Amino acid sequence: MAGVVSVFPNNKRRLHTTHSWDFMGLAYGQTMESIPVEYFNSTNNQADVIIGFIDTGIWPESPSFGDANMPPVPAGWKGQCQPGEAFNSSTCNRKVIGARYYLNGFEAEEELENNSVSFKSARDSVGHGSHTASTAAGRFVNNVNYKGLGNGKARGAAPMARIAVYKACWKTACYDADILAAFDDAIGDGVHILSLSLGADSPDVDYYNNAISVGSFHAVSHGISVVASVGNDGSMGSASNLAPWMITVGASSTDRDFLSDVILGNGARFSGESLSVMKMNASAQTISASEANGGNFTPDQSRYCLESSLDTTKAKDKVLVCLNNDPTESKLAKGVAVKEAGGVGMIIIDELRTDLAIPFPIPTSVVGKRIGDEILSYLNNNTTSNHTSKIMSAKTVLGSRVAPRVQPFSSKGPNALTPGILKPDVLAPGLNILAAWSPTKENIDYNVVSGTSMACPHVTGTVALIKSMHPSWSPSAIKSAIMTTATTLDKNKKAITAGPDGRKANPFDFGSGFVNPTQALDPGLIYEATTNDYKDFLCSIGYSNITLQMITGDKSTCNNRTFKTPSDLNYPSITVPNLKKSFSVSRILTNVGVAEIVYEAVVVPPIGIKVSVVPLRLVFNRVGQNIKFTVKFDVIAPSKDYVFGSLSWRNKGYSLTTPLVVRTGNSKSGSYMV
Repeated sequence: MAGVVSVFPNNKRRLHTTHSWDFMGLAYGQTMESIPVEYFNSTNNQADVIIGFIDTGIWPESPSFGDANMPPVPAGWKGQCQPGEAFNSSTCNRKVIGARYYLNGFEAEEELENNSVSFKSARDSVGHGSHTASTAAGRFVNNVNYKGLGNGKARGAAPMARIAVYKACWKTACYDADILAAFDDAIGDGVHILSLSLGADSPDVDYYNNAISVGSFHAVSHGISVVASVGNDGSMGSASNLAPWMITVGASSTDRDFLSDVILGNGARFSGESLSVMKMNASAQTISASEANGGNFTPDQSRYCLESSLDTTKAKDKVLVCLNNDPTESKLAKGVAVKEAGGVGMIIIDELRTDLAIPFPIPTSVVGKRIGDEILSYLNNNTTSNHTSKIMSAKTVLGSRVAPRVQPFSSKGPNALTPGILKPDVLAPGLNILAAWSPTKENIDYNVVSGTSMACPHVTGTVALIKSMHPSWSPSAIKSAIMTTATTLDKNKKAITAGPDGRKANPFDFGSGFVNPTQALDPGLIYEATTNDYKDFLCSIGYSNITLQMITGDKSTCNNRTFKTPSDLNYPSITVPNLKKSFSVSRILTNVGVAEIVYEAVVVPPIGIKVSVVPLRLVFNRVGQNIKFTVKFDVIAPSKDYVFGSLSWRNKGYSLTTPLVVRTGNSKSGSYMV
């Protein structure tokens, strides 16, 4: 068939479901319509950048998408404002300059009678698409809050950038046929960036049967940066969106929490996460949910506050203490179960400690295991006959905990498809993010949501800032700038932590580190990769001419390709997943900073590995100059796990870092040490 690149199953994808820019170090003035000259030449630079969002659509009337004081639509824009239900061709404006929607793939797989589709148009009935678009490129809006929480000025990183909407996701899913059609239109329309806060339920098994991998390859081949979320599975090796031509983003916390206090009858006071703005006016008797078991449920089952597991006689007018240690169980559903049983409040002991703030239907506070043990100890104290507690309404708290922290739900490496490519690439805020929403959901205009879906647009916005300052930079150059300037330290200058136990995080959690937008604007050096390099990469992992062409859509072959392993790709991280005795990797750096400048190598070797860099000094004489260097890895003391280090190129003005990830040939597959 003419124009057909490849044919593959119409697979199902799911959505990977403002203070954050301040936390990332992007000062107020640096995102304003009047941007300081030291960062940008003119306001028009940002207004010339077009970001495409493949998502659930947009609520165009949101103040975050107003077009006041914006210049005319860029002359090169070829997109359209597709009319549909509650959406006409005049709904777009100088901010939201394009809108399309896609249903064919969805309709081929799912029945429409189940109310899985609302608004057969680009209008957002879910909220997810509006949230991601406003996070990356929303306008300045004063007095934004969620039911009084988090009040302040909402903004994206690039408030003057344009938005183009490609609604390929509906209430239940996004399908590959619709995603690929959205990619095709976005490329033809003339977007500069594509943002996808969605992906598969499990790691990719190949690149050629994957609409996101294929579509993003063609986008990058046309000079379009593609940013995607890593997924919300949270387990080791669960990372998705693994193609090296994409920027894949994991999720972290910020230093803002939404907390609800619990006051016990003995005067002890604790704080836990919640978005419940309701409070108890008086203390109430408090029991473990195991004491309120009902029906055929045992006390051990009822302590998890599952649906219909509680006896209304036992639970009525009481605060119930419920447990949570299963990521598949809904904490919100536990609140519904307690409310239906007549409970007046709930304390959840969350052993997974995901830190998600949730809008519970009754006063609720979610605490971790340590605090939970203290509460249970109080309840088990037989010297007191009547155990009580009072739960206060949620409040906004800044700086109560170290941040950023890698979130437990954020999917992690190693890369299950190509272990020689590190994923995720970077980390960005994805916990309790306040941004625009669809008022069809709960009749609210702004909502607090968590997920790697929310982390993705923070990097999308950063890409827009870089693109506005460096319009000629390639997707790989922009990706390199973001990765090499990322930090592995929290705001207290200590190593970023991960998980409920606060372990030291590693590149499988955060890739190169937490994104630093201002540093990424001027990285000094970049790692460039071309479309031809990505073809070499695909051949290096054993793809045939046929499977290669299923991705490229042209007559490319694997004849006379130069890459022996995936590690040969000029990637901003270096991963050697099967080091026997010795292995060398070459990289090329391009000078995009000061014309005459010298960089020196600083190596932190992985445990048990000798790392040699040649040359140790890079002497640049002009902007645009390329210099090749080689990194040699020698096994000194084989370990049982993955080990991590870093290579930095530094001088007085610049510092860019590449993570080093190594597993020796006799290591246990999948384990790691810090």
